[in-house]
Amino acid sequence: MIRTARPADLDAIAALHTRARATYYQGRLPAEAYSGEAELARTREGWSRAVARAASDGGVLCAERDGELTGVAAFRTADGETTLTQLHVDPGHWRRGTGAALHAACLDAWRLAGVGRVRLEVYEHNLRAQAFYAAHGWLADPSGAKSGSHLTLWLSVSPASGE
Repeated sequence: MIRTARPADLDAIAALHTRARATYYQGRLPAEAYSGEAELARTREGWSRAVARAASDGGVLCAERDGELTGVAAFRTADGETTLTQLHVDPGHWRRGTGAALHAACLDAWRLAGVGRVRLEVYEHNLRAQAFYAAHGWLADPSGAKSGSHLTLWLSVSPASGE
C-alpha cells in the first residue's frame, strides 16, 4: 500500500533512510556521514520538514506492507522545478516491487499537478539506483552536470492517457 506520510511515521522513515544509505555509502564515506545518533537526528529533522510541507510544494509517500514501512519517497517543487529528493526502499524489501510502486505513485502525483519534467540527483557509486532509474525512463543530464559526487538525471513526465 502506498500512502501519504504522517508525523507518526518519522522514526520509521529516518531508520529506513539510514539503513538504505548505509548500503551505498559504506566503505565510501566515513560512517558518521550516514549513521550514528547525530546523523539519525539530522535525518529525522529533514524528514519532519518534508512531511510538514504543504501539498502544493511536494509530497512524502510511504510504502507499507503488513503494517511495516518498507519504502519512502519525497519530492518537492520550488522555483518551477520539481525534484525527486528521496526514494528509499528498506534493503530487506528490495526486488519486491516497492520502489516501482513508489515511483508510479510519484508519477501519478506529478501528472495530477501538471508537472512535465522532474530531476533527481543520484550518488555516482549507487549503481543499483542508477539501474532502477534508467529502467524507469530517467536520463542523464545531457550536459553531464554533477552535484559533488551525485549525477543529475531527468525524467519527462507524459500526461495521463486521455488528456
